[in-house]
Amino acid sequence: MTDNLEYVTYNSKVDATLSRLEKYGSATGKIDPKLYQEYDVKRGLRDSNGKGVLTGLTEVSDVSGYAINEDGKKVPSDGQLYYQGYDVRDLVRGMGNRRYGFEEVSYLLLFGELPSEEQLEAFVDVIDSFTELPDEFTRDIIMKAPSANMMNSLQRCVLSLYSYDENPEELSFQNVLRQSLNMIAKMPLLAVYSYRTYRYYHKGHNLIIRNPRKGLSLAENLLQMLHPDGQYSELEAKVLDVALILHAEHGGGNNSTFTTHVITSTGTDSYSAIAASLGSLKGPKHGGANLKVQDMFTDIMTNLNDWEDEDEIRAYLTRMLDKEVFDHAGLIYGMGHAVYTVSDPRCVILKEYAQKLSVEKGLEKEFALYDRIERIAGECIAAKRNLLKPVCANVDFYSGFVYTMLGLPKELYTPLFATARISGWCAHRIEELVNSNKIIRPAYKYVGHHKEYADLQRRDQWIDTP
Repeated sequence: MTDNLEYVTYNSKVDATLSRLEKYGSATGKIDPKLYQEYDVKRGLRDSNGKGVLTGLTEVSDVSGYAINEDGKKVPSDGQLYYQGYDVRDLVRGMGNRRYGFEEVSYLLLFGELPSEEQLEAFVDVIDSFTELPDEFTRDIIMKAPSANMMNSLQRCVLSLYSYDENPEELSFQNVLRQSLNMIAKMPLLAVYSYRTYRYYHKGHNLIIRNPRKGLSLAENLLQMLHPDGQYSELEAKVLDVALILHAEHGGGNNSTFTTHVITSTGTDSYSAIAASLGSLKGPKHGGANLKVQDMFTDIMTNLNDWEDEDEIRAYLTRMLDKEVFDHAGLIYGMGHAVYTVSDPRCVILKEYAQKLSVEKGLEKEFALYDRIERIAGECIAAKRNLLKPVCANVDFYSGFVYTMLGLPKELYTPLFATARISGWCAHRIEELVNSNKIIRPAYKYVGHHKEYADLQRRDQWIDTP
């Protein structure tokens, strides 16, 4: 009893001290916004027009949202995305019903060219050989201190793989490629097993872990490990495979890929670099955006009386922009992109497959609502903000809906993004190692004030000291 009282008293003192520190430190770090203009600081590494500051060169992928007219001026156009020079639309279309689409794209990103049948078969065999986790890894790493956020679990797991690597620090192409393939192969297991552990420890569900099966594609193994009965349709596997392809890469300037370049430039190991990229992708402004879209649609579906009434939809979206409903942020999630204007090619492709899957799942009404909101939201945003350029839906607009139809839990939306994007991260890591020997170090301007040192006894005391 005494020990418990002392514990409560101690924590009360800690809370009181923290409150004082918060009060005294609340103004610390506040910088006058005018100074950013005075020193021409590119906040977010973007200029005043929102264009990204050029910080590097890459051949891994190309992202374009504008065309150049005869006068040399940029004009909005349908978005284009190229992987190692190949249009992503051609890649998806060309793969047809082949099972290993994501694996083929991963080969392309890492090696710069599309594989032959023999090369793809060999590549898939290598991925298969890396699929198993080290002995006792699940028990000792994944099941110890399980996290409520799967991205934190993924970071811990990836960092732990360092300890199981006999040559973790060597930066030769061959060694980094081996590490890349190892992580690409293991990411689905790390994500699914972390989720199963989370459900067991945090939600009270039975602990069921299904092993991956040799000979299945990465998309197929994800579905058979996640679905309660281990079953999936051919269309489900194809749609997930396409979603993974579309999320595999998106230029060197997105936050997590730029993080890969920054960390790699220090000369650190592959596991540390990818763990840092995972930390970046976890952020709701980056990889967690599709969760916001799903929450938004849940709110819309609940509050609309008639999903086919466009006037009612337009009125509700306007209220959303006016911060009156949903999360009061004044945003319509899944709309707009930093680069794309008329259309996001990933969204266009995923929408096509979302429609096909909605028919198989009997969710045509839901798909029709997404389609209406995509069109009306763009009009509402342009009108509210007096925009001259169009506002398009981005890939997050439909990805959450697709994952829901596939029976995937929300907790795994961002980890699935990471499972796809790791191929792009590894390609950029290799590119950084091959082409640069300089550490990435941008400049920050000091705008504080120099101060005279004061002895401890002469410094200000707590105003509210008891």
